[in-house]
Amino acid sequence: MRIIRTEKDVRSFICLLKERAPGMRRNIEERVRAILGDVRKNGDKAVLKYTKTFDSHGIKVLRIDSKEIAERARKADVRVRGALKHCAKRIRDFHRRQTDTSWSFSVKGVQLGQVLNPLQRVGVYIPGGTASYPSTVLMNVIPAQVAGVQEIALCVPAPKGEINPYVMAAINMLGIKEVYRIGGAQAIGALAYGTESIKKVDKIVGPGNIYVATAKKMVFGDVDIDMIAGPSEILIIADSSANPVFVAADLLGQAEHDELSSAILITSSTKLASAVKEEIERQLSNLKRRGVAQKALYNYGALIIAKSLRQAVELSNEIAPEHLEIMTKKPGKIVPMIKHAGAIFLGEWTPEALGDYAAGPNHTLPTAGTARFSSPLGVYDFVKRSSLLSFSCDGFCRLAETVKTMASIEGLEAHENSIVVRERALHGHRRTKRD
Repeated sequence: MRIIRTEKDVRSFICLLKERAPGMRRNIEERVRAILGDVRKNGDKAVLKYTKTFDSHGIKVLRIDSKEIAERARKADVRVRGALKHCAKRIRDFHRRQTDTSWSFSVKGVQLGQVLNPLQRVGVYIPGGTASYPSTVLMNVIPAQVAGVQEIALCVPAPKGEINPYVMAAINMLGIKEVYRIGGAQAIGALAYGTESIKKVDKIVGPGNIYVATAKKMVFGDVDIDMIAGPSEILIIADSSANPVFVAADLLGQAEHDELSSAILITSSTKLASAVKEEIERQLSNLKRRGVAQKALYNYGALIIAKSLRQAVELSNEIAPEHLEIMTKKPGKIVPMIKHAGAIFLGEWTPEALGDYAAGPNHTLPTAGTARFSSPLGVYDFVKRSSLLSFSCDGFCRLAETVKTMASIEGLEAHENSIVVRERALHGHRRTKRD
């Protein structure tokens, strides 16, 4: 794992990180466009065809009925079901605090406000198959439920017909009845355009591979999407007080995700950087996924020596990490300086893994620097807002002249006329009353 000391090397490394952004690749874009077009035109027939090709099973019915969901869920270990229940409670408690309400105010014959309504129908993509991602079910479904979404449809890939029982246990526990055994770009197309079996949704959420991410980009506009999820990443700001064992463990916790994962320590302590490097080598030897973690650390890992904590914060804000851990003597004092981060973890007893599963805040976070302008998935992502306007005659009169002036300078005659006809009607009404 490289140790970076110079400004030149820092610049070079940040450029390297930006290359990980989930942009469209021409060959993948062409394949995904063809799949989406086929699904849009041929519906279930196309979805079944691609499912047989990519998942190696020839299903006849896309939907998993409630009986099968329950049967598969029962195969999950009781201890795991208990853990899922504990996680779900904490996630729901946190997201309930994000709820908002409609509001309005009245001043001099004018009522203005905002009306909030939940989205009617949402599609959730759960990656995996035989892999176990029940936490993704919890993190994507619970905020939609809290928001009041009435229809939630899940798509779960089933390579060779297999679906992980823990995923089914999470689905069953949350009471989701509409589940389809499909994945990939074809699943995104089915949710976005609708088929004979799957009704079109209003929004698609949930992470996936490059084909899923590309498909989500391409259907945006026909439906809304949450974000384009890139490779996972962690950045740790630490001073000499940090425990190198904890720092190394947390860096490895992200590096094991995949070979494109990024794990970065920025510290003002050369001694800590050296100790963390040694500790990473020691802990790596015990990891089952050490091959993946090694490649991630070699390609996108770094131990950066900063001149001060202030410079460490500046670099962190430039990178805008998905996960930011602050391991300093007084981490709370650093928080006001942080401008861009998906989630901020304070102190040595707050590892990122807590946030992945059971802390409560959502683990669906902006990656690849998009924390500069986007937020974690939340209840607010499943709500739409409508502006509310109501004017009395007096309220109308107070704004009429201003609106006519603005319409006139923009050359929108009909806009201006919609005001003028009301003024004429009002003038005629007043004259009739005098007569």
